[in-house]
Amino acid sequence: MLKFAPSILTADLTRLKEAIAEAEAAGVDWIHLDVMDGLFVPNLTFGPLLVEAVRRVTDLPLDVHLMIVQPERYLEDFAQAGADHITVHFEATYHPHRAVERVKELGKKAGLAVNPGTPLEAFEPLLPELDLALLMSVNPGFGGQRYIPTATARLKRLKEMRDRLNPGCLIEVDGGVNRQTVAEVYRAGADVAVAGSALFNGRPVAENLKALKEAIYALGDR
Repeated sequence: MLKFAPSILTADLTRLKEAIAEAEAAGVDWIHLDVMDGLFVPNLTFGPLLVEAVRRVTDLPLDVHLMIVQPERYLEDFAQAGADHITVHFEATYHPHRAVERVKELGKKAGLAVNPGTPLEAFEPLLPELDLALLMSVNPGFGGQRYIPTATARLKRLKEMRDRLNPGCLIEVDGGVNRQTVAEVYRAGADVAVAGSALFNGRPVAENLKALKEAIYALGDR
């Protein structure tokens, strides 16, 4: 079954502890933290201190997605803050392999992300080393965007590559996952779905999560 990783980017940050507790009680699998620097993407969010604060209020795996230039400068900081998975962007570093290896040296699960316009071949040399392959299905930087339809074919190709080179690597999709698209990304090969506004939208997280899962159940998969 597809794992769900709610992005706190769309949660009410004035009651973040309660929002995380609600998501955990609803049965989500991971907590996703989008770290943005205002340079690699046109938005600025938070750093290791918030990750550390989230670590204190949940035992769920923390899935830290670094949308920052030269992420290798901060890998140790995020590892010490309590991240379980640390994902860097192929486009944000001159040395993605070195960054992935450093994450693993720090004892964390290593991920690599690519943007919608980046060829999937960027994954190929690093896939044998990866724990996560994150495919962006929107342009990174903001929550609430629409799923880019061409991401479905890219997911299928990535799954073929993953199955050939590293079957243990999880495929994560980030962007535009909702009740209309979740079955599509699951069928295309995603193992983990990041969902923001589809889970944190004013309605109870448990209801939203149930609706996402029911969209998958409609395929006959449970």
